[in-house]
Amino acid sequence: MKSNIQIGEYILNYRKQHRLTQGEFGELLGVSTQAVSKWERKICYPDIFLLPAISELIGISIDEMMK
Repeated sequence: MKSNIQIGEYILNYRKQHRLTQGEFGELLGVSTQAVSKWERKICYPDIFLLPAISELIGISIDEMMK
């Protein structure tokens, strides 16, 4: 079953617009480069406790990211 959750796409778009590497983005959240890579490729999703920080950082509500 394929998920339609767009968190990884929002992260990738934000990161590219702000010219951040996966490592730099990860540092802002206290996670590894590998974690960011997995989110962007929809291999897994961020921990639920990181959603408020991601939402604030990229300027999109949690509700919008979860659509």
